[in-house]
Amino acid sequence: MKEKLKILFLCTGNSCRSQMAEGWVKKLKDDLIDVYSAGVETHGLNPDAVKVMAEAGVDISNHRSKLIDEFKDTELDAVITVCGHAHETCPYFPPRCKVIHVGFDDPPKLAEEIAKQGESKEKQLDCFRKVRDEIKAFVEKMPQNIFEE
Repeated sequence: MKEKLKILFLCTGNSCRSQMAEGWVKKLKDDLIDVYSAGVETHGLNPDAVKVMAEAGVDISNHRSKLIDEFKDTELDAVITVCGHAHETCPYFPPRCKVIHVGFDDPPKLAEEIAKQGESKEKQLDCFRKVRDEIKAFVEKMPQNIFEE
């Protein structure tokens, strides 16, 4: 049997988008991919991300926010940055490791913006649900979509 791919999702604080991606890969692609997530900083796990992932049947409540440095000795096949800041500040990886950027909106930021407009908590959670579903659609096409040129 072929060895599983080692893929890391990287975002700024490893609190939401990269955690969702890790959860989806574990749920949908565990037979093909060893998945990790990290941030260029650590912001803790976002409770709203945990909530909307649970709604979709994916439990990320036991995840923890990890710093990219924890993976400096891990031989990765690919690093996927899921936000602009992480893409811009992404550390150097060996040439055999493919680094790609797949940007997703920042749910906490979107939720904060609509909260200022007086929208309900449910509408704020819809921001998280939208990004959750976009990440799921991306993960469903893995690994082909990250290695095509």
